[in-house]
Amino acid sequence: MTTPDPSRADLNRRRILDVALAELLRNPDASMDQIARAAGVVRRTVYGHFPSREALISTLLDGAVEAVAAANAAGLKSVADPEESLVRSTLAVWEVADRYRILVALAQRSVTVQGIRDRLAPVREASVEMIQLGLDQGVFTSPLSARALTYLHEQMLIALMEAVNDGLLDADAAGPAAAVSMLTVSGVPASRTAELVANLSAGNERRESAAEDGAGLPSWTPAATGPS
Repeated sequence: MTTPDPSRADLNRRRILDVALAELLRNPDASMDQIARAAGVVRRTVYGHFPSREALISTLLDGAVEAVAAANAAGLKSVADPEESLVRSTLAVWEVADRYRILVALAQRSVTVQGIRDRLAPVREASVEMIQLGLDQGVFTSPLSARALTYLHEQMLIALMEAVNDGLLDADAAGPAAAVSMLTVSGVPASRTAELVANLSAGNERRESAAEDGAGLPSWTPAATGPS
């Protein structure tokens, strides 16, 4: 009996995930059959790696959260000023999250709210120290604790993604709008928010144009492999 090649199984798994993400972003109702055809494999191969459509979406969500966490960490890195740190991390997270807007909506159908919240816990934890510093310095003003404020920020981002999905907010304006909203609910005066976000957004755009398109789809880390 021939033993399946693990490297081939891993490659198939990564290809299925990449194609599934593209197909679901194009057509949120794409079936497992459609995903299999687009990936150039038979349906049995897809089900060998992912026992259900919900399991596939859950795995995609895990990859999206990893990308969001990395973007958040990059935005927080080496920035001492809490206001600037909040704006940079929000803009960085939105650049990633915007690519997964439809996926988040799909995940809410198949993954519990608690499941999504649990996945985002590392992102919240990474932001608590920055929020607490802003509160301690008086840069941020809120009746909420730092930890509670990070929950509010998280839910606002999800709500803004849904607003874009529903056509209530222009996708191109959503990133800066998210950053302004984060500052506002953190108690930063409105007279400062727009200018600060505009300046940092312009800086982000210059860096992105210089760096080309380095951030595409996530590089999926293979889990325990199934059949090839």
